[in-house]
Amino acid sequence: MTNVFSLDSTAITRIEEKMRFKRGVAQAREKELFDIFEKPMSEEEAWALKFLYAYMPLNDLADYEGCLFLNHVRTTLEIREDVRWGRRVPDHEFLHFVLPYRVNNENIEDSRGWFFGQLVDRVKNLSMEQAILEINHWCHEKATYVGCDPRTVSPLTMVRNTLGRCGEQSTLLVAALRSLCIPARQCYTPRWAHCDSNHAWVEAWADGKWYFLGACEPEPRLNEGWFRGPAKRAMLVNTRVAANYPGPEELTLAHPWYSEINLLSPYAPSKKITIRVKDEKGNPVPGATVIFQVYNYADFSPIATIPADERGEAFLTAGLGDLLIHSVSGNFWGTKKISVKDADVFDIQLSDKLPQNGISVFDMVPPQELADATEDAITEAEKQENNRRIQEGASIRKKYEASFVDTLQAEELAKKLSLPASRVRDILEKARGNSHEIAAFLQEYTPRYGEWTLRLLESLNVKDLTDTFGLTLADHLIQSAVFKEMFDEETFMRYVLCPRVHFEMIRPYRKFFLEIFTDSEQRSFRDDPVKLVGWLSEHFEIVEDLNYYQGMATPIGSFRLQKGDRLSRDILFVALARSLGIPARLEPSERSPQFRFGESWNDVVFLQQGDPERTDLSDNKEIGSIRFIANAAADNDLEYFRNFSLARFENGQYKTLQFTAGKKDFYEESLVVKTGSYRLTTGTRLPDGTARVQFATFTVLPDRTTEIIPALTKESVQAPVLGSVDPDLSFSFFNGKRSALGELAERRGLLMAWIDPDREPTKHLIRELRELSKEYDDWGGSICLVVEDDKVTAAFQPNAYEGLPAETDFAKDVSSKGLQSVLTGIQSELQYNLPLVFVVDRECRIRYLSAGYKLGIGKEALQVVRQLDEESVWAR
Repeated sequence: MTNVFSLDSTAITRIEEKMRFKRGVAQAREKELFDIFEKPMSEEEAWALKFLYAYMPLNDLADYEGCLFLNHVRTTLEIREDVRWGRRVPDHEFLHFVLPYRVNNENIEDSRGWFFGQLVDRVKNLSMEQAILEINHWCHEKATYVGCDPRTVSPLTMVRNTLGRCGEQSTLLVAALRSLCIPARQCYTPRWAHCDSNHAWVEAWADGKWYFLGACEPEPRLNEGWFRGPAKRAMLVNTRVAANYPGPEELTLAHPWYSEINLLSPYAPSKKITIRVKDEKGNPVPGATVIFQVYNYADFSPIATIPADERGEAFLTAGLGDLLIHSVSGNFWGTKKISVKDADVFDIQLSDKLPQNGISVFDMVPPQELADATEDAITEAEKQENNRRIQEGASIRKKYEASFVDTLQAEELAKKLSLPASRVRDILEKARGNSHEIAAFLQEYTPRYGEWTLRLLESLNVKDLTDTFGLTLADHLIQSAVFKEMFDEETFMRYVLCPRVHFEMIRPYRKFFLEIFTDSEQRSFRDDPVKLVGWLSEHFEIVEDLNYYQGMATPIGSFRLQKGDRLSRDILFVALARSLGIPARLEPSERSPQFRFGESWNDVVFLQQGDPERTDLSDNKEIGSIRFIANAAADNDLEYFRNFSLARFENGQYKTLQFTAGKKDFYEESLVVKTGSYRLTTGTRLPDGTARVQFATFTVLPDRTTEIIPALTKESVQAPVLGSVDPDLSFSFFNGKRSALGELAERRGLLMAWIDPDREPTKHLIRELRELSKEYDDWGGSICLVVEDDKVTAAFQPNAYEGLPAETDFAKDVSSKGLQSVLTGIQSELQYNLPLVFVVDRECRIRYLSAGYKLGIGKEALQVVRQLDEESVWAR
């Protein structure tokens, strides 16, 4: 028994049992992980360490050593004693929201003490609420938003590179807050219902109350942020805790190794609904899996997965929009679209019948948009001081970014090494705070390996360049170089040389793997890669359900532990194969492991007996194909995860094929796929966020081509007159020009937007304009992006925005006078949320407007300007 951390007898017993279980699972790494318990430590240290181990994901048991976790515990407990509010933080909040070393799926580093040292002097005389705001200002000095791949870099990498997506910004802020013994948690709306994508922010605890804030986006007060309005339309807001969490919040999932907490109620109107799962005779189906899905990126994404109780019922507090409910139990399944606001209880019936081929059309309606008002408005003085701090933070960040390898240095290095200057410049620019490390690698290894040093770097994802170091790169270059003459350059670079398999952290592993096997074994595996599959089948144990992020162990960690989830095993196979000179990959649509032998890709099948089967795609009788046929009466701009997706029915569920987002070449050649029942999902977003969805279900037969005509109907665009603007309103551009609004609009109309360049919503708009650059150039009208003077920070450089439509210019708006003039001409109330986007016709009438965060503004505005162009043609 112990009184440490207010643990009761039930919690103590549970921790001890889970600790023993983890020790058994990780016995292959007993010394590295558990020898630390032989060291002298206090009772508090011992129980903190046991708590972390008890709920530690399997991936962390594979990749890290006990000394890291002990150092983390000791530093955290010391900080609790050092800060004034440390002992005011209750044990419940401390255990669940201060002690944990992990926030998301980031690489773990012993960084808590470093963050404490950076921040303690800035907050030592502040209240907890003031400290939270101050720490967020520090995070803004270190990092800002950029869209990037879903791998989460560590907080230290964020500080080093200054850019990351919202999930990484919030990981940084949570890590920083916890380093000062402030309870903090990363919050997600898993998927928006009214537009694509999702968002992450932070909740922090101060003196008995939880507050929210946007990570690296400072506001004058807590419970503020640009996402506050969109969050009112959320279907779910949740956070994940590595524990059997005892509350007080509602749980969406009480998993044996982690919990998911439902945090929606403070953000959005909501209600608790019950899903009753029944069989074909109307009997309850206990234990059925109930998946709550929203339409997002032309697919149906799960926001919660909840097992039905003994009465066949599953519960969720959700926003007042539409959900697609999918339930499965063994071979029985069922799907039903519901509107949360319509009822409290919904029945879904399961059947073992295969999906019927056919078409279904329906709307997915999100929660309605609500006014975002605050009772206690922020004063002008508070706004000005916060803007001053934001300007100051951006200047600090900009000064640090000036230390990165610059264009001149990159070109000098390229010349010295006889490498193409543009390619070296591109790599070093992407490497950001890691650019000196990458430059040193090029300088050391190019004289011996020539352009392959550069080719290795080009084979990586952009984010890999920011946190992969020279020793790691050298391992992959040196050990793979002996195989380069065995393959054509493309095959060698992508499937042998490249260390990136999925979204795992890249580590050096090739030399290690090559030393494990004798030369004879290596030759045997290369001559017949099926033998490698067999070896791994015998030596690796699948352990599912211990990770809340799949496939995040490194290959060398999985190998040493000899256990992991299936995705980690598949990643390990690819890494082993490439290390041995066997081209390998995760297949692009299925993410299943394959090796290349001769001229064909072969599926890998792991059997528990260690007796693998080879499946050669060129001879597989269970393979068919899908051919898309263009419809002359429809919009034929197919783009994966924008307006369509494809899923195969498997084990009672639809498994979405994972083609690259944005892939467009679907009419050019047939897709080779496994046979079975498929569902084509197409969808169009309406201006209010409603998704007009069509399911087309069909069957792919062996050795047959199934032809499909995607239903991408063109929506009629409404462009009512919403007001008018003064044609004499003058814009002063950053390039020195000055033009009147009427002059800008007279030729083809005008797209103008008031933006905040340092905030995520504006960065999404800029990205969309880049992606639609060709289409806007075809239109040919003016695009005016306006920045108010208090939003112009040191980080804002108009010349740095490459790839925008040719007629785009940035303008200044001193004291917001231009915006005030535009707003006076609008005939309806409009909330002041940036970006504010307007389409103005040639008569200076406002025909479209959008306020605040929403993905798809660029496409909506493009549809309007095209329609206005057609109107002008008919008028002439």
